[in-house]
Amino acid sequence: MKNNPNKLWLIVLALGWLFDLLFWEQNLGVNFAIFWTAALIAVFYLLLSDGLRPHRSSLFLLPLFIFFAAVTFLRAESMTTFLAYTFTMLTLTILAVTYLGGRWMQYSLADYITKFATLVANMVVRPITFTAEVRKLQTEAGVKPPRFNFMPIVRGIVIALPIVAIFASLLASADVVFGQRLDEFIKLFKLEDLPDYIFRFVYILVIGYALAGVVLYASASSKDEKLVGEEKPLIPPFLGFTESTIVLGSVLVLFAAFVLVQFQYFFGGTTNINVEGYTYAEYARRGFGELVTVAFFALMMLLTLSGVTKRETETQRKIYSGMGIGLVALLLVMLVSAYQRLGLYEAVYGFSRLRTYTHVFLVWIGLLLVATIVLEILRKERMFAFAMLIASLGFAISLPILNVDAFIVKQNIQREINGQASEDLDSQYFIQLSDDAIPTLVEALHSPTLPDPLHEKVAAALACIRHTREQNESEPMWQSFHFARLNADKALASVEDEIDVFKIVDRDWPIMAVAPSGEEYYCSPYYYD
Repeated sequence: MKNNPNKLWLIVLALGWLFDLLFWEQNLGVNFAIFWTAALIAVFYLLLSDGLRPHRSSLFLLPLFIFFAAVTFLRAESMTTFLAYTFTMLTLTILAVTYLGGRWMQYSLADYITKFATLVANMVVRPITFTAEVRKLQTEAGVKPPRFNFMPIVRGIVIALPIVAIFASLLASADVVFGQRLDEFIKLFKLEDLPDYIFRFVYILVIGYALAGVVLYASASSKDEKLVGEEKPLIPPFLGFTESTIVLGSVLVLFAAFVLVQFQYFFGGTTNINVEGYTYAEYARRGFGELVTVAFFALMMLLTLSGVTKRETETQRKIYSGMGIGLVALLLVMLVSAYQRLGLYEAVYGFSRLRTYTHVFLVWIGLLLVATIVLEILRKERMFAFAMLIASLGFAISLPILNVDAFIVKQNIQREINGQASEDLDSQYFIQLSDDAIPTLVEALHSPTLPDPLHEKVAAALACIRHTREQNESEPMWQSFHFARLNADKALASVEDEIDVFKIVDRDWPIMAVAPSGEEYYCSPYYYD
């Protein structure tokens, strides 16, 4: 790139312009995937044209990028899309910092933190140093600077624009005639949007500059020649074996006592729900929140102790590993207890987003605990960061595959049909779900097994959803195209006749859908966990 720096700057500025085209005054949709796919292709072109081939291990990140980028315009559920945006950027970041080295699977947590911080610093500093290096090489090679240099002109215009704007504003205030002429001049050239143009021009430059920093970092600093703590520990062990075993042993005894009590829940079922007067909600919250918090901090404690504990003999290593494995095994039992409690809660109240997230999360954190035991046995503690990354990716991948909102609709309606629910179907909850839920609601409405009372509830929910969409949605531009919205529109169009019979009363709050039978259904969503 030093031989042809103009190619770098032209491409990154073109990407900055593409960002403006795709995102200026646009909602997120297919534009996110288009931009980052274009950026990835451009970066690969720049690096490959310089003879810099990616490491084979780094290429494993590309399928992950494609999957998460696609999810951003295929799913509309909030947590699913948030994780899709997050992991799209995460995979690109890991690819940038390991492009040449490809050792991301061997990274520790310290490596990830260090590499990401270094990448951010390079995005700020590297383009400046690169420009200086190019000038130095050109001087040493005897290359004369071009006769006509545009940069002084560009700098002069950038400095002059705000100064002229300030003086023009003051002079327009001082003389009415001049002010009118100035307004006519601005309207003639459509300069009323000049502040927006200046702002957009600046952020195009900023985005291009930052992307140049990423390209330059990947081309020169992504070899992974040395990892943090690979040759010697980052923090040398300083805590004695006795002290550590006392800490681990104390926590083991506490956890073992807790697990003994938990066995009544495994075999008691719903008969234990009202122990000490707890409701189902209190029972599930205590079964999830506190236990997951315990699991997290216990894992952090174990990892910290493993890093700072002196284990001078093989016997000490075996004892410590055995205690660590025992601790993680007890944590697994505690998570099984949390999972059991959540199942009892859902048996009564059905599924919500939070409960669905919890179910999936408990599975993946359980697998992470199993991986921790295996790594401890194999003495591959350094691989814990990779195991944690895989568990995080697994959770993020599971949600779009499951299709959270569609899953909630399907499960709750099926529970009602099967007579498993102790309370009536809360169709009002469907109103606050995303576009992902609408095709499943329409499918349920067309189901011949749906009883008439449920049919009316589902149709009322769809009538409320259509009314809300009509009030809140404007026609999106192509940049904001989203498959979930398209599928929802098609599904609603297919049941127009069935939901047109509902009268929407929106003169007062709350808004209601009135069925032909006279039954009133609230269209005002509310939150519950």
